[in-house]
Amino acid sequence: MDITSEELQDVLKEVRQIQIRSGKVVSDVLAGEYHSVFKGRGMEFEDVREYLPGDDVRNIDWNVTARMTHPYVKNFKEERELTVMLLVDISASSGFGTIGYSKANIIAKICATLAFSAIKNNDKVELILFSDRIEKYIPAEKGSNHVLRIIRELLVSAKILENAQKKSATDINVALEHLSRSKKKRGVCFIVSDFISEDFEKDLRIAAKRHDITAIAVADPREMDIPDVGLIELEDAETGDIVLVDTSSNEFQNRFSESVDKEKEERRMFFKALGIDLLEVNTSEPFERSLVAFFKARHKRR
Repeated sequence: MDITSEELQDVLKEVRQIQIRSGKVVSDVLAGEYHSVFKGRGMEFEDVREYLPGDDVRNIDWNVTARMTHPYVKNFKEERELTVMLLVDISASSGFGTIGYSKANIIAKICATLAFSAIKNNDKVELILFSDRIEKYIPAEKGSNHVLRIIRELLVSAKILENAQKKSATDINVALEHLSRSKKKRGVCFIVSDFISEDFEKDLRIAAKRHDITAIAVADPREMDIPDVGLIELEDAETGDIVLVDTSSNEFQNRFSESVDKEKEERRMFFKALGIDLLEVNTSEPFERSLVAFFKARHKRR
């Protein structure tokens, strides 16, 4: 399903708004944190200079020192360029939203902020959109125009999800297999999803050995807390199954709350066991706050 010309105009307007908003977040707080947290591939020799008090003596270039009769040290610079890979879930459940914005819309804004942080540090960005198959792949490139294309694709996908009749499930393995085939060099990978998927531990473990992976779990408040509104029908976003529940029942509310807490704890333990950082984002809160806090915590920890 495509979007209408009117919807496309709305998308282009929102692309501009996101560019301005993301650029401000990046300029104000994120760019430095991003650079500190995600290091380049290593250090490469640049030149030599005279030794200064406080320089590491292990960097003294003894050949030059012998010729010049006083100490010289090797000067290194970070081999900066990284590839930032955005693996973004656009299955049916990502289209869910109850507070004015769908999860897919918030995901687009998060990815825009990450992408602008990357290009500000001269890194490349690529996009993999997936559901239970690869929906779209945009190879890694640099530059603002490339990021704007990525934002546009994410917002168009969000619009399509809003209008979709056919349900699509999440299969994270599909995205991870594509990542393994296409990326041999180490990179920085963000998997943005609600992680309603099964049996992806093996492929994720393999990918985590090669890449620096961060999981970003996006949730809507109504997925964690259902108000007391009596009898309602709930639909599974990915299967279309419908079940009638009594939200006024204490038993239902207790079971639902316990189920949500258990699922969140299991997810946290799952990623912790794999050595993968997890950022949890609630669409009812400014995502920038969560993103900045996450970067600062990771920088301090590392």
